[in-house]
Amino acid sequence: MKYGESAFDILYLLLAISMGIAMLRQARDAAGRKMGLATLILGLGDAFHLVPRVLNYFSAADFTAALGLGKLVTSLTMTAFYVLMYYIWLDSFREQENRRWTAAVWLMALVRLLLCLLPQNRWIQNESSPLWGVLRNIPFAALGVLIVLLYFRIRKRDRHFRWVWLLVTLSFLFYLPVAVGAGVIPMLGMLMLPKTVCYILLIFAFRAAVREKASDA
Repeated sequence: MKYGESAFDILYLLLAISMGIAMLRQARDAAGRKMGLATLILGLGDAFHLVPRVLNYFSAADFTAALGLGKLVTSLTMTAFYVLMYYIWLDSFREQENRRWTAAVWLMALVRLLLCLLPQNRWIQNESSPLWGVLRNIPFAALGVLIVLLYFRIRKRDRHFRWVWLLVTLSFLFYLPVAVGAGVIPMLGMLMLPKTVCYILLIFAFRAAVREKASDA
């Protein structure tokens, strides 16, 4: 199992980072650059958690602190990813900015970041309690709901973004049980694999949109 999971994690990181860089180089508009940046942040952020996880399988060294701090970094970068998803929606579909939505996005993101940075999460010990798993993910889940609703509204306007709302929904459904209960039921960690598949499909949707705009330029 460790070989298959490790290979999957490494390939995912290479895909996300390389495609993020490629999109940044190829993008011809603000939306494309934000897609590339979001993808790169996704890959680099996940690397802080997945690289120690892979090393932990094959080394006798103690990676407790690295794994915990990696989860913290991933939590912060995932929040940044969804903030960028909001601005990608604004730029891609030329929507008029709704100040209330923008304020809600930033409020939920900042509350999430604050909760993640509190010492009660015990990141260094890599043993966050289920209570803190719930607390820090309430604003994150609320942010996810808003992103799902916005992308659901435009699902028929662009073939590349048709299923983004569903991919985000599924990613949260796979992620939240892990974030809340994996410390009690370690097998829940397996749900991170289909969650990652959702992100890979999101990356391909971004890549297709960027390539199409570049070819039209």
